[in-house]
Amino acid sequence: MNQELYEKLREMRLPIMAEEYKDQSENPSIQNMTFEERFESMVIKEYDSRINHTVERYIKNAHFYDSNANLQDINYKPDREINRGLIEELSTNEYIQQKLNIILIGASGSGKTWISNAFGVNACMERYRVQYTRLPDLFQEIEEAKIQGHYKKCMKKLSKVDLLILDEFLLTTISECERNDLFEVIQSRTDKKSTIYCSQWAPEGWLGKLGDGPLADAILDRIRNSSYTILLKGRSLREDYSKIK
Repeated sequence: MNQELYEKLREMRLPIMAEEYKDQSENPSIQNMTFEERFESMVIKEYDSRINHTVERYIKNAHFYDSNANLQDINYKPDREINRGLIEELSTNEYIQQKLNIILIGASGSGKTWISNAFGVNACMERYRVQYTRLPDLFQEIEEAKIQGHYKKCMKKLSKVDLLILDEFLLTTISECERNDLFEVIQSRTDKKSTIYCSQWAPEGWLGKLGDGPLADAILDRIRNSSYTILLKGRSLREDYSKIK
């Protein structure tokens, strides 16, 4: 093995490629491979390692409630009436490319948060940037940004993320200030980025939480006309997975 070449690969921050070069040098059977085959093996392993690290970083930075959620593990019990075909269609992440949204509707314990996280992890796997947050936490984040003088920076960050997951969406009535902030977030993302809304209420019930007025209508209009809807039925899954019997 050429030690100088090995060290230079590491200096260039190609550690996986360097280790593959070392392994090849110590493996007699590798001599049966052509130069291109050996070089391809080194490049592919370095590339795969970098992709895996990127995906891991994206998943970590998304702050999922459950980073292990996987669309392959969705519970399709008959009483839940989940449209498997729609789930499979959305699993391609085509909706993100088309700048469309998803509305997950179901009672408490129906699995909205878990499924939204599964969609989020699935997006991270294809190197889309994702952020998960509860709507109350989002309002708090925006309020703190205002106090600290970082409001524009905060709103810009929210407008740039490829997929924003808003959990506990309009679970309770929001204030006029919160309604204004919500409109700004949604407006900045409409036709530009994708959002997943997790709510116990169908969009028809959101007006009661948003209040009257043109701004409430504008929020509903921007969400409903560009969203897939997944309705989750059946009893609470917490009953099935409860550790206390």
